[in-house]
Amino acid sequence: MAPRVAIIGSGFGGLCMAIQLERAGIRSYTVFEKAGELGGTWRDNSYPGAGCDIPSQLYSYSFEKYTSWTRRYPEQPEILGYLQHCADKYHVRERIRFGTEVRRAVFDGTHWQVSTAGDGATESFDVLVMGAGQLNRPRLPDIPGMAEFEGVSFHSARWDHGHDLTGRRVAVIGNGSSAAQLIPRVAERAEHLYVFQRTPNWVIPKPDATFAPLTRLVLRFVPGLRRAYREWIYRYAESTLYPALSQGWSTGLLRKRALGHLRDQVPDPKLRARLTPDYPPGCKRVVIDSGFYPALSRPDVSLVTDKIVRITPKGVETTEGPYKVDTIVYATGFQSTEFLAPMEVVGREGRTLERQWAGGAEAYLGISVPGFPNMFLLYGPNTNLGHNSIVFMIECQVRHIMACLPRLAAGGPIEVRPEAMAAWRERLDAAMARMVWGAGCQSWYKTASGRVTNNWPGPTTLYRRLTARPPRSAYRVAGPR
Repeated sequence: MAPRVAIIGSGFGGLCMAIQLERAGIRSYTVFEKAGELGGTWRDNSYPGAGCDIPSQLYSYSFEKYTSWTRRYPEQPEILGYLQHCADKYHVRERIRFGTEVRRAVFDGTHWQVSTAGDGATESFDVLVMGAGQLNRPRLPDIPGMAEFEGVSFHSARWDHGHDLTGRRVAVIGNGSSAAQLIPRVAERAEHLYVFQRTPNWVIPKPDATFAPLTRLVLRFVPGLRRAYREWIYRYAESTLYPALSQGWSTGLLRKRALGHLRDQVPDPKLRARLTPDYPPGCKRVVIDSGFYPALSRPDVSLVTDKIVRITPKGVETTEGPYKVDTIVYATGFQSTEFLAPMEVVGREGRTLERQWAGGAEAYLGISVPGFPNMFLLYGPNTNLGHNSIVFMIECQVRHIMACLPRLAAGGPIEVRPEAMAAWRERLDAAMARMVWGAGCQSWYKTASGRVTNNWPGPTTLYRRLTARPPRSAYRVAGPR
């Protein structure tokens, strides 16, 4: 009998899991989606200019390469359209329960009891797959006075499309990847834009362009060339970008490219100085964008580096004085290190995942957690990338989970052994010591204590090998206790 599988989330991870179950003929699954539409991050982040910094041909499933991309780097509407296309083509949309948020999941010794919000209904499943991802809950800053602001304010991931920015005095708090994408679009419409920067980011150019009609035809009708193009993008990222993060041969090249980009796009030496980071490239997420610096050089845009003291009813007050604005956009990222919260997950013997992860989230291969049988994570701890496509990582994880399912059917619930997790933790720590992320900067990769819980510290080729088949020594069949 096929296992009953609960999948939480319908972004890239949840859809990939559902599609592979469909392709394997396993249709006893349910996808729980708290929103009214699928898409995850690419449904939520619809701010002006939202897009991806991974080329479209690589930011897609290997089994569904898609021939309708219109540009080298996809924008949000196209990515969301791709996910909708995949859900419809592989017939998983009808198995998604929209508007259904999972509040609690409890392992009863044999099955997972999944409880949803609203009516509080509980259903039993053999397998629980968490596809909620890392970037789904906006993080708002803790600034005094935010509730007293009399204008309109919102997080970039909850964009207020009904609020017209034309002629407004706008503050954008934050300057990461989302801010870099939306700032040029906001600057075109606002009367004046204030960008509040705490720490400058390293920025490299984004060689974006629309595909010419002939290119689109070739990519559509010559699959061999399409595969070669995708493979070239992948190999370039692995051979050039990854070594920069592991403090290898291309570290200086990345710095030189970023400084050259800054020099070419920002003629004002004083502004350049304020935009020059004092930490190594890659310690924080490198911004890939070609419109950010020119926007900051506009006469109607002001870069503010003073420390914010409070939000006032009329604007933002810093250590150097007040800035009167009528709109505030918080481009302040996500609660990325608090995996799966606020969902309550209870494993063996009443053990909660929140308590087990009190020192920072961790999972074997980023997929399995000791004490939580038949539960698997997609885009879990230490599987984020700073140099390549997360879709590649998700496919590795789904293949690993699919390979685990026959063992479950043969012998009952399976879980990763504590000793396998301990060995994995030791291996991760050793690899992490070589990475630039430990250089001392603050980033969304780290917990408050400075532990990197989000990023994968190796090449993706290694991750593919490690996840290719579940080691028998790492998992045990674990019946009721």
